[in-house]
Amino acid sequence: MDWCRYRFRSVWQLAAPPATVFAVLERGEEYPRWWPQVREVVPVDASTGTARFRSVLPHDLVVTVVGRRRDPEAGILEIAMSGDLDGWARWTLTAHGGGTRAVYEQEVEVRGRLMRALAIPGRPVFRVNHALMMRGGRRGLAAHLRTV
Repeated sequence: MDWCRYRFRSVWQLAAPPATVFAVLERGEEYPRWWPQVREVVPVDASTGTARFRSVLPHDLVVTVVGRRRDPEAGILEIAMSGDLDGWARWTLTAHGGGTRAVYEQEVEVRGRLMRALAIPGRPVFRVNHALMMRGGRRGLAAHLRTV
């Protein structure tokens, strides 16, 4: 097992139609407005930017993000990441019960020196840290969608 590789999957039920959720999620530069753990997003061009995020642990992660797939019809947004994390993340949105089922999937390898050094003893803590970040994102997005 490569202790520096992670695979995450989160499912969020949201009380808004898929097109509305997609319109919010495709604006990455606005994530810090509603996702507390996304501290900063700086666009570089139409499909590239840098993002800085931190959950409970006092350690920022910085990545360069490149859009790989944007398909409103299929409800798919996918990015590639490099920097402290190297890999990809994808949102898949489907209509569900009058709202949206948003599936977030991510496969990454930790590249940051500190996290690699703590890979084995820190793994359970890093997974909990990610879960708390996703909980904050789900709550923030749900609240934001009520104002859209």
